[in-house]
Amino acid sequence: MKIVMVGSKKIYLVVLAGMLLFSCKSKKDVYLFTSFNEPASAGLRLLYSHDAYHWTDLNHIFIKPEVGDAKIIRDPSIEQGPDGIYHLVWTTGWKNDTGIGYAESSDLIHWSPEQHINVMDDEPTAVNAWAPELFYDGTQKQFIITWASTVPFRFAKGEEDENNNHRLYYTITKDFKTFTPAKLFLDPGFSVIDPEIVKIADGKYVLVMKDNTRPNRNILVAFSDNPLGPYTNYSKRFTEMYSEGPTITKTGKNWLIYYDSYRLKKFGCMRTPDFKTFTNIADSISVPQGHKHGTIFKVNEKTLKNLKLAAASTAN
Repeated sequence: MKIVMVGSKKIYLVVLAGMLLFSCKSKKDVYLFTSFNEPASAGLRLLYSHDAYHWTDLNHIFIKPEVGDAKIIRDPSIEQGPDGIYHLVWTTGWKNDTGIGYAESSDLIHWSPEQHINVMDDEPTAVNAWAPELFYDGTQKQFIITWASTVPFRFAKGEEDENNNHRLYYTITKDFKTFTPAKLFLDPGFSVIDPEIVKIADGKYVLVMKDNTRPNRNILVAFSDNPLGPYTNYSKRFTEMYSEGPTITKTGKNWLIYYDSYRLKKFGCMRTPDFKTFTNIADSISVPQGHKHGTIFKVNEKTLKNLKLAAASTAN
C-alpha cells in the first residue's frame, strides 16, 4: 500500500491487487509426477505441471537405484509428511525380491542413503513386492504402505499362473524405522496390483487399483470409511485393457485418474467428480513420451524452481 499526501488528506492508492496477484501466484500449487523410463535402471525422474493436464519432464535423475539385486527404480511413490519430509518408496525387482526401496529428502534433491525394506520377510514363499504406494493417515498420524505380492497356492485364481496371482498387503510406520508385520490388505477374489488410497472427504476413502486377471488387466475402484478398509462396492472396469499404474489428483471439483496404457505406449486419463461416473479425457492431456507410471503430489513454486536449478546445474 502506498500513501500519497494531498493537502491535509491522505489518499490511499491501493496497489494491493497486484500484490495479491503476486502472492496468489507464489503460493499456487505445482503438480509433480514421479516417473521412470524403461529399463528402469537410471533412476527417479520428475514431471511437473501447473494445471494437472499438461506435463513437462525436468529431464534429470534425482536419485539412482542402489538397493535390491536388480538395481532398478520402478513405480516410485512420494508422500510428504506433516514435518515437511518427503518419503519415497519404489519397486526394486520383478521377481525373487520381496523388499521395497526407501529414501527420504527435505527438498527432493538431496536424498538419504537408500534402504531395502524386506516387507514380505515373514512369507518365505512370496515371489515379489510390486508397486508400493504411500498414504499418510492424518487421523492416526501414521503412514500406510501398500503393495502387491504373490504367495503361490494361497488364493483362488483364474487363468493366472500361481506366480502371478497377486493380492494386496500393507505395513504401517510412523518413523520409517520400525514397521508392523505385513498383513493382507485386500483379497477381492481376483489377482490385483497397483493400489492407491485416496481420501475424498472426512471418513470417505477410495481405493483405485488394477484388476490383473486375464483377460481384464484394467482399472476399477472400491470404497471404504477407513483407509485400511474393508473396501466394498466395486466399480465396473472403466479403462481399456492393458492399463495399469493408476494415480490420482484433484483439480477444481474433479478428480483425474491417470494410468499407463502400456500396450498403446501412452498415458490415459479419466475425469470423475465422484468415482462413480468417468469421462475419458485422454485427448486433453499431454505426457512426455517414455514416461512410466508413478504418483502425483503437490509442491510450491519455490520447490519447483529449486528442482529446475538442480536439473540445469547438471545439464551444463
